[in-house]
Amino acid sequence: MKTRLGLVYGGKSAEHNVSLQTALAVIKALDTEKFDIHPIYITEKGEWLKGPQLSEPVSNVKMLQFEQTGQTFSPAMLNRDMFPGLSNEEPIDVVFPLLHGPNGEDGTIQGMLELLNIPYVGNGVLASSAGMDKVVMKQLFAQVGLDQVKYLFFVKKNWKASKEASFLKVEAELGYPCFVKPANLGSSVGISKCRNREELDQAFELAFQYDRKIVVEEGVIGREIEIGVLGNDEPMCSVVGEIAPKKDFYDYKAKYEDGDTDLLIPASISEDEYETIRDMAIKAFQAIDGSGLVRADFFLTSEGKVLINEVNTMPGFTPFSMFPLLWKQSGIEYSDLIERLVTLAIERHEEKQQIKHTF
Repeated sequence: MKTRLGLVYGGKSAEHNVSLQTALAVIKALDTEKFDIHPIYITEKGEWLKGPQLSEPVSNVKMLQFEQTGQTFSPAMLNRDMFPGLSNEEPIDVVFPLLHGPNGEDGTIQGMLELLNIPYVGNGVLASSAGMDKVVMKQLFAQVGLDQVKYLFFVKKNWKASKEASFLKVEAELGYPCFVKPANLGSSVGISKCRNREELDQAFELAFQYDRKIVVEEGVIGREIEIGVLGNDEPMCSVVGEIAPKKDFYDYKAKYEDGDTDLLIPASISEDEYETIRDMAIKAFQAIDGSGLVRADFFLTSEGKVLINEVNTMPGFTPFSMFPLLWKQSGIEYSDLIERLVTLAIERHEEKQQIKHTF
């Protein structure tokens, strides 16, 4: 029998358009002999719309936006057994949340799917929320002894009450250059590189437009190295890749618009450096209690020191994104990678069904 796969994409997030590109790529890669594909689009306002089952790939993202043709859809309809009056359709077997950023990658939809008792691809509630919040993530990394860049974080209300003190703290403890980021966002949205006080002020203003909490990181001179982690309790790692941006850093435009960067896969590093990065990536994956997948990002300094930057619990997932390219170079093609993630989702769900809830 085919697997009834629900693809949830879009979302109430600044990364809405990135999610649409991911959904388009996944749909094109899915084997319709193995999967019944059920697209579920979340608008930028947060409305859930269900499109018709797809029997063939679609050619553009407009075909995945159902404002005019879609059926308003309650997430509760995903579990027919729990809410039998809401749907006459067969239940979805597995949900693949193709959502990036808040309201999707941060544990919110994962919590809903847990309550509905539906298998879903990727990380659970804890890993998703910890991986989304860069401050919590860094604190967990520190607990397990992972070397990382120096950082500070600020909350908007406190910063507004004492801007001068905040800037002085950054200058005293981190210096310039430094990077300012929203704590809960990805895809390089709202990130700035700062070389002086004026740029720091502008960067705080920008980052606080996207979150109430921001992170400021020390500028590190080093190579940007990334590695893919795949699995549940026994994760494995891909080869490593290197980001070689032609600008100051790998920003949103370089990632998704102008392609003004080089992705070097595999990266030219020593065996010892690879083993260090691999071991740190698995340690980070386990620190957040990861499942399914993460992409772990590192800095490799000229002295050979490895510093973890962050993990991404729902990395860019088009065939041209780093995570799938890393696994392609490691011997797993894009369509096979999707199927493996669905299998991991079902395995994790079945394991959870063995947990006792009475005593």
